[in-house]
Amino acid sequence: MTTNTHDLNIKSFEPLIDPEVLKEEMPLSPASEETVIKGRRQIEDILAHKDPRLLMIVGPCSIHDEKAALEYARQLVELQKEVSDSMLLVMRVYFEKPRTTIGWKGLINDPHMNGSCDMNEGLRRARRILLQITEMGLPTATEVLDPITPQYLAGLVCWSAVGARTTESQIHREMASGLSMPVGFKNCTDGSLTKAVHAIVAAQTPQSFIGVDPKGKTCIVSTKGNPWTHMVLRGGQRPNYDSVSIEEACQKLINEGLKESIVVDCSHGNSRKKYLEQERVLKNIISQRLENNPALVGVMLESNLNEGNQPCSEDINDLAYGVSVTDACISWETTRKLILCAHGRMSNVTKAA
Repeated sequence: MTTNTHDLNIKSFEPLIDPEVLKEEMPLSPASEETVIKGRRQIEDILAHKDPRLLMIVGPCSIHDEKAALEYARQLVELQKEVSDSMLLVMRVYFEKPRTTIGWKGLINDPHMNGSCDMNEGLRRARRILLQITEMGLPTATEVLDPITPQYLAGLVCWSAVGARTTESQIHREMASGLSMPVGFKNCTDGSLTKAVHAIVAAQTPQSFIGVDPKGKTCIVSTKGNPWTHMVLRGGQRPNYDSVSIEEACQKLINEGLKESIVVDCSHGNSRKKYLEQERVLKNIISQRLENNPALVGVMLESNLNEGNQPCSEDINDLAYGVSVTDACISWETTRKLILCAHGRMSNVTKAA
């Protein structure tokens, strides 16, 4: 008589395409490669205070519609031409969404939005979207959630975030230490800064952990450490974008010998989940920058073609076009107005100087 002691709650196993195979199927084009290399270098220069421009990470809370994502990207490319002397626009291209309980986990996990969880198709769609956006010359940003997906997509990403729920996670700190792009760690949902500072230190240090190689084989991954990890303030039990909170964050970074480079997320706790309040946060950050606070190197905005959000539907045809299915976003019209206003304020100061 034998007794099973493993996989008792597993329903099935389905092979996942190897990262190497997907990259061969959808290779990095010369235009995409140039965008990624240039975008990462520009972001690094902003983080190092060598480039005085503001890093503006802007776009949908999550991507669920390829057509709408590419339309948004094309408009952002045109806007970058108007504001290039004062800011670098990087598009949010988020395919993974952490969940407090249950819900749609993003395009990679469930691309058909019907619970089928066709992850092979999700990875193909995600890579195709990143290829098309970077071929436009637009840098990309995403959140790294599953530690396996970077092998499939990271070569097309210029900036990554580790979210508030995973900043404490050891595996995410280890993973970030090996990523090839700058990585921002968000403060925890309760507003704690200390854990984010610890995450930055850990990710800048060489690490070894269990992961996958380009062939998808489980292996020991050893990293060099990522020198471009930094803090993202997203609020908590209260907003933390005010000057006192910024100074507190800077002091914690100084105490650990870290660079005073902070990105402020205008959404989430800083807007108290009211998407229209992002305007107030952005204007405050611009004012602080103009008052000569160089630690404020960037901001994040949740924005889509159309404002608000909508519930997911198993029939994608029932969804309103260009409207978020996760967090509510400001519209493209509002986004353009806010960015041009910020650009005008920053350019005027530059000209006056």
